Amino acid sequence: MTCHKRYKIQKKVREHHRKLRKEAKKRGRKKPRKDPGVPNSAPFKEALLREAELRKQQLEELKQQQKLDRQKEQNKKRKLETDPDVELSNTEPVKEELGQHKAKKARTGKQNPRRLYCQELKKVIEASDVVLEVLDARDPLGCRCPQAEEAIIRGGQKKLVLVLNKSDLVPKENLENWLSYLKKELPTVVFKASTQRKDKRKSSKVKKKAAPFKSEVCVGKEGLWKLLEDFQKTSGKAIHVGVIGFPNVGKSSVINSLKQEQICSVGVSMGLTRCMQVVPLDKQITIIDSPCFIVSPLNSAPALALRSPASIEVVKPLEAASAILSQADAQQVVLKFTVPVFTNSLEFFTSLAQRRGLHQKGGSPNVEGAAKVLWSEWTGAFLGYYCHPPASWTPPPHFNESTVTDMKWGFDLEELEKNNAYSIQAIKSPHLASSILFQSSGLTNGVIDEKDIPEELPKQKKQKQEQGESYEDVNTDQGIVDKEGDDESLDMSPAEEACEAPPEKSQADKQSAPSFVLDKTTEEEDDAYDFSTDYV
Repeated sequence: MTCHKRYKIQKKVREHHRKLRKEAKKRGRKKPRKDPGVPNSAPFKEALLREAELRKQQLEELKQQQKLDRQKEQNKKRKLETDPDVELSNTEPVKEELGQHKAKKARTGKQNPRRLYCQELKKVIEASDVVLEVLDARDPLGCRCPQAEEAIIRGGQKKLVLVLNKSDLVPKENLENWLSYLKKELPTVVFKASTQRKDKRKSSKVKKKAAPFKSEVCVGKEGLWKLLEDFQKTSGKAIHVGVIGFPNVGKSSVINSLKQEQICSVGVSMGLTRCMQVVPLDKQITIIDSPCFIVSPLNSAPALALRSPASIEVVKPLEAASAILSQADAQQVVLKFTVPVFTNSLEFFTSLAQRRGLHQKGGSPNVEGAAKVLWSEWTGAFLGYYCHPPASWTPPPHFNESTVTDMKWGFDLEELEKNNAYSIQAIKSPHLASSILFQSSGLTNGVIDEKDIPEELPKQKKQKQEQGESYEDVNTDQGIVDKEGDDESLDMSPAEEACEAPPEKSQADKQSAPSFVLDKTTEEEDDAYDFSTDYV
């Protein structure tokens, strides 16, 4: 603290005390009343005074004991820190105390969220009679988790249904091809969840009652509802329907669309749903929302960038966005983002930063900000891209002919085909020319068993919390717009997020180096002025 600031604070304090003294003078000073004590006329006066003195002594003794205990604990801790080779007999009681303290903290503290997700996901699969696996229609194969499907098959008499959400972001021809490919294996429903935009004028307070769901039209709701009702009638009992899937596919939005209420929370960030949530649709059908799948680190780089909820924090933005860009058609990317032809990802991000007005200090293009823009748009709900289904259908290793027939039993497939055909006609799909062709990396492996997730070290936990907080602050500072019926929506403007990103030191230093050299040379020239020569 500077002296100027310190003197200013002292002056303010003096003025404040002076003001208080003046006010006290106006009011008039009231002397504090003295304790009258026990009157002489009171019976058993001496006994009362003795009791009071005893109480006073006991309190003082208690305080002294507490003080000594604290000092002993501090001394023990100091000894442990300074002398690590202390005898075991001396350190055993301290270790026991520390162990008890840690055990209490572990009970009260939060568990590893990934392990918690796996536990909640298992509960949802065990409690469900029918499981809806929500897929992003832009990359349906990349949204399928073979480990989760295998767990459902092992569960016994459980049915698995695929829901092709975000069907309005792919061309109709591509959607029909994917439907014909997937229905050979499992019952598939074409779906477009309702979208809801947040009103900026209203305060963002959490309401206890569910808000009315006024939004754009949902497509495919009737077909999915009819499918579940028919299965409930054939089974002859009340059924539980679990909703599972990777982050950002729209699990909670599908439930909100079926219920026609804003019950499950949806937002911009991935992995908002952290525990199972039971939502009764009617007397016979209950739907259960679940947390997202945990992506295995053994997957390819594009799969990790698209499906991992913490990919933009853990993986570097440039690496994640470059992995996505490597799988996309370069010519269509150039047309979509209106940038010049590029040879590598760095060149593309530089031109995108210039196009979107993302600059660092000194005017250099913010490459990292442009990478974040591409990542947020690709994982969001506006950008239209598509993947081609495999040329020939081959059943996965965890499927065989008997499981396929078992999964289709109890459903009215003819009625489902009619409803899907109607939904495809009702959806306003983009043209093939305006969409980007993306090469799918195939099935994405997930982690279902919490034992497979390694324990995080305390340093890693602290780093993740700090990174998560900083990323959430950037998102909350911006105006968020909830678009498309996926579990998460896109920011108001991804460019704004990128603009707020801190500039890269290395690039700024590199680019400021030439200007510094020029300044240096000009100074040397000025110093080397010769007064003996005439420059006229």
